Amino acid sequence: MTLSRRRTLALIGGGVILAATGSLGAIATRQPRTAMLPWGQAGQGEDARHRALSWALLAPNPHNRQPWLVELRTAGEVTLYVDTAKLLPATDPFNRQITIGLGCFLELMRMAASHDGQRVDITPFPDGYDDRALDARPVARAVFTADAGVTPDPLFAHALARRSTKEPYDTARPLPENMLAKLAVATTARFGGTLDPKEVADWRAFTREALRIEIETPHTYKESVDLFRIGRAEVDANPDGIDFTGPVFEVLGATGMMTRESVLDTSSQAYKAGLDAVYANTDTAMGHVWLVTEGNSRPDQIATGADWLRVNLAATAAGVAFQPLSQALQEYPEMAALYRDLHARLAPQGGTVQMLARIGHGPEVAPSPRWPLEAKILDA
Repeated sequence: MTLSRRRTLALIGGGVILAATGSLGAIATRQPRTAMLPWGQAGQGEDARHRALSWALLAPNPHNRQPWLVELRTAGEVTLYVDTAKLLPATDPFNRQITIGLGCFLELMRMAASHDGQRVDITPFPDGYDDRALDARPVARAVFTADAGVTPDPLFAHALARRSTKEPYDTARPLPENMLAKLAVATTARFGGTLDPKEVADWRAFTREALRIEIETPHTYKESVDLFRIGRAEVDANPDGIDFTGPVFEVLGATGMMTRESVLDTSSQAYKAGLDAVYANTDTAMGHVWLVTEGNSRPDQIATGADWLRVNLAATAAGVAFQPLSQALQEYPEMAALYRDLHARLAPQGGTVQMLARIGHGPEVAPSPRWPLEAKILDA
Protein backbone atom coordinates (compact mmCIF):
# COMPACT_ATOMS: atom_id res chain seq x y z
CA MET A 1 0.00 0.00 0.00
CA THR A 2 1.24 3.49 -0.86
CA LEU A 3 -0.37 6.69 0.36
CA SER A 4 -1.26 9.38 -2.13
CA ARG A 5 1.31 12.11 -1.61
CA ARG A 6 -0.98 14.87 -2.89
CA ARG A 7 -3.87 14.00 -0.57
CA THR A 8 -2.03 13.25 2.65
CA LEU A 9 -1.62 16.91 3.64
CA ALA A 10 -5.37 17.43 3.61
CA LEU A 11 -6.12 14.11 5.24
CA ILE A 12 -3.78 14.26 8.23
CA GLY A 13 -4.58 17.59 9.80
CA GLY A 14 -3.50 19.95 7.03
CA GLY A 15 -3.44 23.09 9.20
CA VAL A 16 -1.21 21.46 11.78
CA ILE A 17 1.19 20.29 9.10
CA LEU A 18 1.37 23.71 7.48
CA ALA A 19 2.18 25.33 10.82
CA ALA A 20 4.79 22.70 11.59
CA THR A 21 6.32 23.09 8.15
CA GLY A 22 6.85 26.78 8.86
CA SER A 23 8.68 26.11 12.10
CA LEU A 24 10.63 23.10 10.82
CA GLY A 25 11.72 24.61 7.55
CA ALA A 26 15.12 22.91 7.34
CA ILE A 27 13.60 19.50 7.98
CA ALA A 28 10.73 20.06 5.57
CA THR A 29 13.05 20.79 2.66
CA ARG A 30 15.25 17.70 3.07
CA GLN A 31 15.48 15.36 0.09
CA PRO A 32 17.23 11.99 -0.29
CA ARG A 33 20.91 12.46 -1.05
CA THR A 34 21.92 9.07 -2.43
CA ALA A 35 18.76 7.04 -3.07
CA MET A 36 17.95 8.76 -6.38
CA LEU A 37 21.51 8.80 -7.76
CA PRO A 38 21.14 5.58 -9.81
CA TRP A 39 18.61 7.34 -12.06
CA GLY A 40 21.31 9.79 -13.09
CA GLN A 41 24.02 7.16 -13.40
CA ALA A 42 22.26 4.82 -15.83
CA GLY A 43 24.44 3.88 -18.78
CA GLN A 44 27.76 4.51 -17.05
CA GLY A 45 30.60 2.00 -16.84
CA GLU A 46 33.43 0.64 -18.95
CA ASP A 47 31.97 -2.87 -19.20
CA ALA A 48 28.91 -3.36 -21.43
CA ARG A 49 27.39 -5.52 -18.72
CA HIS A 50 27.72 -2.76 -16.13
CA ARG A 51 26.12 -0.28 -18.49
CA ALA A 52 23.15 -2.56 -19.16
CA LEU A 53 22.76 -3.48 -15.49
CA SER A 54 22.80 0.17 -14.44
CA TRP A 55 19.60 0.50 -16.48
CA ALA A 56 18.12 -2.82 -15.40
CA LEU A 57 18.03 -1.87 -11.73
CA LEU A 58 15.51 0.88 -12.62
CA ALA A 59 12.93 -1.78 -13.56
CA PRO A 60 9.54 -1.95 -11.81
CA ASN A 61 9.20 -4.60 -9.11
CA PRO A 62 6.76 -5.43 -6.30
CA HIS A 63 6.96 -3.12 -3.28
CA ASN A 64 10.21 -1.78 -4.74
CA ARG A 65 12.06 -4.68 -3.11
CA GLN A 66 14.72 -4.73 -5.86
CA PRO A 67 15.23 -8.49 -5.32
CA TRP A 68 18.06 -8.89 -7.83
CA LEU A 69 21.66 -9.97 -7.27
CA VAL A 70 24.10 -10.53 -10.13
CA GLU A 71 27.35 -12.43 -10.53
CA LEU A 72 29.86 -11.31 -13.18
CA ARG A 73 32.71 -13.80 -12.70
CA THR A 74 32.55 -15.16 -16.24
CA ALA A 75 33.57 -12.66 -18.90
CA GLY A 76 30.67 -11.60 -21.09
CA GLU A 77 28.07 -13.22 -18.84
CA VAL A 78 25.60 -12.11 -16.17
CA THR A 79 24.13 -14.65 -13.78
CA LEU A 80 21.03 -13.38 -12.01
CA TYR A 81 19.97 -14.60 -8.57
CA VAL A 82 17.11 -13.63 -6.29
CA ASP A 83 17.90 -12.01 -2.96
CA THR A 84 15.80 -14.23 -0.70
CA ALA A 85 15.86 -11.54 1.99
CA LYS A 86 13.70 -9.39 -0.30
CA LEU A 87 10.74 -11.75 -0.72
CA LEU A 88 7.13 -10.96 0.26
CA PRO A 89 5.93 -14.10 2.05
CA ALA A 90 2.59 -12.68 3.20
CA THR A 91 1.28 -11.22 -0.08
CA ASP A 92 3.36 -13.26 -2.54
CA PRO A 93 3.76 -16.66 -0.86
CA PHE A 94 4.83 -18.48 -4.03
CA ASN A 95 7.14 -15.67 -5.20
CA ARG A 96 5.19 -15.23 -8.44
CA GLN A 97 5.19 -11.45 -8.34
CA ILE A 98 8.86 -11.33 -7.34
CA THR A 99 9.67 -13.51 -10.37
CA ILE A 100 7.76 -11.14 -12.64
CA GLY A 101 9.86 -8.28 -11.24
CA LEU A 102 13.00 -10.23 -12.11
CA GLY A 103 11.63 -10.63 -15.63
CA CYS A 104 11.24 -6.84 -15.83
CA PHE A 105 14.89 -6.50 -14.77
CA LEU A 106 16.11 -8.90 -17.47
CA GLU A 107 14.09 -7.22 -20.20
CA LEU A 108 15.32 -3.74 -19.34
CA MET A 109 18.87 -5.11 -19.30
CA ARG A 110 18.34 -6.62 -22.75
CA MET A 111 16.80 -3.42 -24.10
CA ALA A 112 19.66 -1.28 -22.79
CA ALA A 113 22.23 -3.65 -24.27
CA SER A 114 20.52 -3.47 -27.66
CA HIS A 115 21.26 0.27 -27.72
CA ASP A 116 24.88 -0.50 -26.87
CA GLY A 117 25.49 -2.85 -29.78
CA GLN A 118 25.10 -5.96 -27.64
CA ARG A 119 22.94 -9.00 -28.23
CA VAL A 120 21.88 -10.69 -25.02
CA ASP A 121 20.85 -14.36 -25.01
CA ILE A 122 18.95 -15.18 -21.81
CA THR A 123 18.42 -18.67 -20.43
CA PRO A 124 15.87 -18.67 -17.58
CA PHE A 125 16.55 -21.01 -14.65
CA PRO A 126 19.49 -22.89 -16.22
CA ASP A 127 19.77 -25.20 -13.19
CA GLY A 128 16.03 -25.80 -12.83
CA TYR A 129 13.40 -24.28 -10.56
CA ASP A 130 10.68 -24.90 -8.01
CA ASP A 131 7.23 -23.54 -8.86
CA ARG A 132 6.41 -23.23 -5.16
CA ALA A 133 9.35 -21.07 -4.09
CA LEU A 134 12.44 -19.33 -5.40
CA ASP A 135 15.72 -20.63 -4.03
CA ALA A 136 19.50 -20.25 -4.35
CA ARG A 137 19.68 -21.52 -7.93
CA PRO A 138 20.24 -18.98 -10.72
CA VAL A 139 17.17 -17.19 -12.00
CA ALA A 140 18.81 -16.63 -15.39
CA ARG A 141 22.08 -16.70 -17.24
CA ALA A 142 22.65 -13.98 -19.85
CA VAL A 143 25.40 -14.02 -22.46
CA PHE A 144 26.46 -10.69 -24.01
CA THR A 145 27.81 -10.67 -27.56
CA ALA A 146 28.89 -7.62 -29.53
CA ASP A 147 26.65 -7.53 -32.61
CA ALA A 148 26.57 -4.58 -34.98
CA GLY A 149 23.38 -5.94 -36.49
CA VAL A 150 21.32 -5.96 -33.29
CA THR A 151 18.14 -3.90 -33.56
CA PRO A 152 17.82 -1.25 -30.82
CA ASP A 153 14.51 -1.52 -29.00
CA PRO A 154 12.57 1.75 -29.47
CA LEU A 155 10.70 1.43 -26.16
CA PHE A 156 13.98 1.85 -24.31
CA ALA A 157 13.82 5.60 -25.03
CA HIS A 158 11.19 5.89 -22.29
CA ALA A 159 13.03 4.01 -19.53
CA LEU A 160 14.00 7.09 -17.51
CA ALA A 161 10.48 8.54 -17.67
CA ARG A 162 8.72 5.31 -16.64
CA ARG A 163 6.84 5.47 -13.35
CA SER A 164 4.25 3.60 -11.30
CA THR A 165 2.00 6.58 -10.65
CA LYS A 166 0.38 6.04 -7.24
CA GLU A 167 -1.74 9.20 -7.30
CA PRO A 168 -5.36 10.01 -8.20
CA TYR A 169 -5.94 10.30 -11.94
CA ASP A 170 -7.83 13.06 -13.76
CA THR A 171 -11.40 11.81 -14.13
CA ALA A 172 -12.21 14.71 -16.47
CA ARG A 173 -9.78 13.42 -19.10
CA PRO A 174 -10.87 10.22 -20.85
CA LEU A 175 -8.30 8.10 -22.64
CA PRO A 176 -8.35 7.96 -26.46
CA GLU A 177 -10.14 4.99 -28.00
CA ASN A 178 -6.96 3.64 -29.59
CA MET A 179 -5.02 3.52 -26.32
CA LEU A 180 -5.49 -0.20 -25.70
CA ALA A 181 -4.29 -1.00 -29.22
CA LYS A 182 -1.14 1.04 -28.59
CA LEU A 183 -0.40 -0.95 -25.44
CA ALA A 184 -1.31 -4.36 -26.86
CA VAL A 185 1.37 -4.26 -29.57
CA ALA A 186 4.07 -4.18 -26.88
CA THR A 187 3.23 -7.68 -25.59
CA THR A 188 3.39 -11.32 -26.58
CA ALA A 189 1.06 -12.55 -23.80
CA ARG A 190 -2.73 -12.40 -23.85
CA PHE A 191 -3.29 -8.70 -23.35
CA GLY A 192 -6.68 -7.37 -22.31
CA GLY A 193 -8.15 -4.12 -21.18
CA THR A 194 -11.15 -1.85 -21.03
CA LEU A 195 -11.93 1.84 -21.32
CA ASP A 196 -15.69 1.34 -21.19
CA PRO A 197 -17.04 3.60 -18.39
CA LYS A 198 -19.41 0.97 -17.00
CA GLU A 199 -16.72 -1.72 -16.95
CA VAL A 200 -14.18 0.68 -15.49
CA ALA A 201 -16.62 1.55 -12.69
CA ASP A 202 -16.98 -2.15 -11.96
CA TRP A 203 -13.21 -2.65 -11.88
CA ARG A 204 -12.82 0.39 -9.64
CA ALA A 205 -15.12 -1.27 -7.11
CA PHE A 206 -13.40 -4.63 -7.51
CA THR A 207 -9.87 -3.26 -6.98
CA ARG A 208 -11.05 -1.17 -4.05
CA GLU A 209 -12.40 -4.30 -2.38
CA ALA A 210 -9.12 -6.13 -2.99
CA LEU A 211 -7.23 -3.26 -1.37
CA ARG A 212 -9.60 -3.34 1.58
CA ILE A 213 -8.94 -7.03 2.11
CA GLU A 214 -5.17 -6.60 1.94
CA ILE A 215 -5.25 -3.68 4.39
CA GLU A 216 -7.70 -5.32 6.80
CA THR A 217 -5.77 -8.60 6.86
CA PRO A 218 -3.22 -7.99 9.63
CA HIS A 219 -0.27 -9.99 8.33
CA THR A 220 -0.51 -8.68 4.75
CA TYR A 221 -0.97 -5.08 5.86
CA LYS A 222 1.95 -5.33 8.28
CA GLU A 223 4.17 -6.64 5.50
CA SER A 224 3.65 -3.35 3.65
CA VAL A 225 3.95 -1.14 6.71
CA ASP A 226 7.20 -2.82 7.73
CA LEU A 227 8.57 -1.64 4.38
CA PHE A 228 7.60 2.02 4.87
CA ARG A 229 10.59 4.36 4.64
CA ILE A 230 9.50 7.64 6.23
CA GLY A 231 11.67 10.65 5.44
CA ARG A 232 14.97 11.20 3.72
CA ALA A 233 17.19 9.54 6.30
CA GLU A 234 15.31 6.25 6.20
CA VAL A 235 15.15 6.24 2.41
CA ASP A 236 18.87 6.93 1.99
CA ALA A 237 19.72 4.27 4.56
CA ASN A 238 17.49 1.63 2.94
CA PRO A 239 16.35 2.65 -0.55
CA ASP A 240 13.99 -0.23 -1.17
CA GLY A 241 10.44 -0.62 0.05
CA ILE A 242 7.75 2.06 0.05
CA ASP A 243 9.16 5.57 0.26
CA PHE A 244 7.56 8.63 1.82
CA THR A 245 9.67 11.70 1.14
CA GLY A 246 9.09 15.39 0.55
CA PRO A 247 8.10 18.27 2.86
CA VAL A 248 4.91 16.71 4.22
CA PHE A 249 6.50 13.40 5.16
CA GLU A 250 9.65 14.97 6.58
CA VAL A 251 7.45 16.94 8.97
CA LEU A 252 5.11 14.03 9.73
CA GLY A 253 8.10 11.86 10.59
CA ALA A 254 9.92 14.54 12.58
CA THR A 255 6.83 15.37 14.67
CA GLY A 256 5.87 11.73 15.25
CA MET A 257 2.56 12.16 13.46
CA MET A 258 3.43 9.36 11.05
CA THR A 259 5.19 6.27 12.33
CA ARG A 260 4.90 2.62 11.42
CA GLU A 261 3.16 2.09 14.76
CA SER A 262 0.57 4.82 14.15
CA VAL A 263 -0.17 3.56 10.65
CA LEU A 264 -0.73 0.05 12.04
CA ASP A 265 -3.17 1.43 14.62
CA THR A 266 -6.54 1.12 12.89
CA SER A 267 -8.05 3.77 15.18
CA SER A 268 -5.42 6.39 14.29
CA GLN A 269 -5.82 9.35 11.95
CA ALA A 270 -2.78 8.16 10.00
CA TYR A 271 -4.48 4.83 9.28
CA LYS A 272 -7.75 6.44 8.23
CA ALA A 273 -5.95 8.95 6.03
CA GLY A 274 -3.98 6.20 4.35
CA LEU A 275 -7.15 4.22 3.67
CA ASP A 276 -8.84 7.21 2.06
CA ALA A 277 -5.76 7.95 -0.01
CA VAL A 278 -5.36 4.49 -1.53
CA TYR A 279 -9.07 4.37 -2.30
CA ALA A 280 -8.70 7.70 -4.10
CA ASN A 281 -6.30 5.92 -6.42
CA THR A 282 -8.49 2.94 -7.29
CA ASP A 283 -11.56 5.16 -7.55
CA THR A 284 -10.02 7.39 -10.24
CA ALA A 285 -8.93 4.74 -12.73
CA MET A 286 -9.86 5.70 -16.30
CA GLY A 287 -9.09 2.30 -17.75
CA HIS A 288 -7.70 -1.09 -16.79
CA VAL A 289 -5.28 -3.47 -18.50
CA TRP A 290 -4.18 -7.01 -17.73
CA LEU A 291 -1.99 -9.89 -18.90
CA VAL A 292 -2.95 -13.56 -18.98
CA THR A 293 -0.65 -16.51 -19.69
CA GLU A 294 -1.56 -20.07 -20.64
CA GLY A 295 0.91 -21.51 -18.14
CA ASN A 296 2.25 -20.34 -14.79
CA SER A 297 5.75 -21.79 -14.68
CA ARG A 298 8.74 -19.77 -13.58
CA PRO A 299 9.76 -19.16 -17.23
CA ASP A 300 6.18 -18.01 -17.93
CA GLN A 301 6.50 -15.51 -15.09
CA ILE A 302 9.86 -14.24 -16.38
CA ALA A 303 8.27 -13.74 -19.81
CA THR A 304 5.37 -11.92 -18.16
CA GLY A 305 7.84 -9.51 -16.59
CA ALA A 306 9.26 -8.68 -20.01
CA ASP A 307 5.77 -8.03 -21.38
CA TRP A 308 4.74 -6.01 -18.34
CA LEU A 309 7.74 -3.74 -18.58
CA ARG A 310 6.99 -3.18 -22.26
CA VAL A 311 3.34 -2.29 -21.56
CA ASN A 312 4.47 0.18 -18.89
CA LEU A 313 6.97 1.75 -21.32
CA ALA A 314 4.37 1.89 -24.09
CA ALA A 315 2.03 3.72 -21.70
CA THR A 316 4.84 6.13 -20.85
CA ALA A 317 5.43 6.74 -24.56
CA ALA A 318 1.73 7.55 -24.95
CA GLY A 319 1.76 9.99 -22.03
CA VAL A 320 -0.44 7.77 -19.87
CA ALA A 321 -0.04 7.11 -16.14
CA PHE A 322 0.18 3.50 -15.02
CA GLN A 323 -0.13 1.74 -11.66
CA PRO A 324 -0.20 -2.02 -10.99
CA LEU A 325 -3.13 -3.18 -8.84
CA SER A 326 -2.12 -6.73 -8.04
CA GLN A 327 -3.95 -7.23 -4.75
CA ALA A 328 -6.63 -9.54 -6.18
CA LEU A 329 -3.90 -11.68 -7.76
CA GLN A 330 -2.27 -12.46 -4.43
CA GLU A 331 -2.46 -16.06 -3.32
CA TYR A 332 -3.31 -16.09 0.37
CA PRO A 333 -6.54 -17.44 1.92
CA GLU A 334 -8.26 -14.13 2.67
CA MET A 335 -8.00 -13.13 -1.01
CA ALA A 336 -9.07 -16.49 -2.44
CA ALA A 337 -12.65 -15.50 -3.33
CA LEU A 338 -11.57 -12.42 -5.28
CA TYR A 339 -8.76 -14.37 -6.92
CA ARG A 340 -11.30 -16.90 -8.21
CA ASP A 341 -13.65 -14.15 -9.32
CA LEU A 342 -10.88 -12.35 -11.19
CA HIS A 343 -9.92 -15.50 -13.07
CA ALA A 344 -13.54 -16.28 -13.88
CA ARG A 345 -13.80 -12.83 -15.45
CA LEU A 346 -10.50 -12.59 -17.29
CA ALA A 347 -9.47 -16.20 -17.92
CA PRO A 348 -12.73 -18.18 -18.18
CA GLN A 349 -11.14 -20.69 -20.56
CA GLY A 350 -8.12 -21.23 -18.31
CA GLY A 351 -4.74 -19.66 -17.77
CA THR A 352 -3.32 -17.37 -15.11
CA VAL A 353 -4.02 -13.68 -14.76
CA GLN A 354 -0.53 -12.42 -14.07
CA MET A 355 -0.92 -8.65 -13.84
CA LEU A 356 -3.62 -5.98 -13.56
CA ALA A 357 -3.17 -2.20 -13.67
CA ARG A 358 -5.11 1.03 -13.86
CA ILE A 359 -4.33 3.69 -16.45
CA GLY A 360 -5.29 7.33 -16.87
CA HIS A 361 -3.86 10.83 -16.88
CA GLY A 362 -1.94 11.51 -13.67
CA PRO A 363 0.44 14.07 -12.20
CA GLU A 364 4.17 14.00 -12.70
CA VAL A 365 5.82 12.02 -9.90
CA ALA A 366 9.39 11.42 -8.79
CA PRO A 367 11.17 8.13 -9.49
CA SER A 368 11.42 5.48 -6.81
CA PRO A 369 14.66 5.14 -4.80
CA ARG A 370 17.20 2.55 -5.87
CA TRP A 371 20.21 0.75 -4.45
CA PRO A 372 23.39 1.47 -6.44
CA LEU A 373 24.65 -1.17 -8.83
CA GLU A 374 27.66 -2.05 -6.67
CA ALA A 375 25.29 -3.11 -3.88
CA LYS A 376 23.77 -5.70 -6.21
CA ILE A 377 26.94 -7.34 -7.58
CA LEU A 378 27.87 -10.47 -5.65
CA ASP A 379 31.54 -10.48 -6.62
CA ALA A 380 32.14 -6.73 -6.62
